Amino acid sequence: MTSAPSPEVLRAPLVVEFPFTRSLGPVQSAFLTGLRERTVLGVRTGDGRTLVPPVEYDPVTAEELRDLVEVAATGTVTTWAWNHEPRRGQPLDTPFAWVLVTLDGADTALLHALDAPGPDAVRTGMRVRVRWAADRTGAITDIACFEPHEPAPREGDGTAREPAPHDGVFEDPVTGIVAAARLDYTYSPGRAQTAYINALSERKTVGERCPSCRKVYVPPRGACPTCGVATVERVEVGPRGTVTTYCIVNIKAKNLDIEVPYVYAHIALDGADLALHARIAGIPYDQVRMGLRVEPVWTEGGRFPDHYRPTGEPDADYDTYKELV
Repeated sequence: MTSAPSPEVLRAPLVVEFPFTRSLGPVQSAFLTGLRERTVLGVRTGDGRTLVPPVEYDPVTAEELRDLVEVAATGTVTTWAWNHEPRRGQPLDTPFAWVLVTLDGADTALLHALDAPGPDAVRTGMRVRVRWAADRTGAITDIACFEPHEPAPREGDGTAREPAPHDGVFEDPVTGIVAAARLDYTYSPGRAQTAYINALSERKTVGERCPSCRKVYVPPRGACPTCGVATVERVEVGPRGTVTTYCIVNIKAKNLDIEVPYVYAHIALDGADLALHARIAGIPYDQVRMGLRVEPVWTEGGRFPDHYRPTGEPDADYDTYKELV
């Protein structure tokens, strides 16, 4: 007896990324500007503790903190973990240790990378110092990493000094930062969505019907989100549908060659009990409306509709789609 071949398991690498922009208050501004000037600043709390990195409010009392102090660029490793395979964007491109370092004069630890030849060269309690980046811009990456710093400190050698008051004033202070947030992952759609994707390549839209409530879900998830039972009955829906709600997009997305403004809408395909989202074109953006009847537009070789356009039919009555808004 010969078993049937297993269906192809679909997988796709996906990247979600966006620039996160934020302004800086006086404490964070002084800290990052100080790094640019090879100066490490902390902030002193009301009970005399020195926090590095500095924060704007005491994590214990919630008191506002503004008393800046300078600490040393040397310190002690309090704990560590070896990173045998660095990833994109990490401080070093060779294996290194993630370390928590309590800088001399500080009462809290700073997380950063330690450049070491191997895990046998790292230990809790070892002395380290900052290795400054050659090009500094006012970011935590101005500390390129930490490096071993032996021998152990001796009295009067300057490594165990008390934090010194600092006014936090620098020329051309850093007032804002842009952090690139990025998530790389591999997506596998599973049985139900694999069938949905394969049907789209044939210019069909297929959902699955719940055996209990009889609703048809598009895209299918393999189970009814209301009843919690498995769905296996496939139902072709559309291709036409109704705009249930929409938004006008005025910010151009990276790597998306669409001129703004444009409209992104929820569309209830005929025969479906769940609205999917897609772009609306073929009509001025300010003429898109709830109830607009639309149909898919496919590009040559496309595996999914490029956009939806008006069909020219009269608008759908609100009562026919109000449950899908």
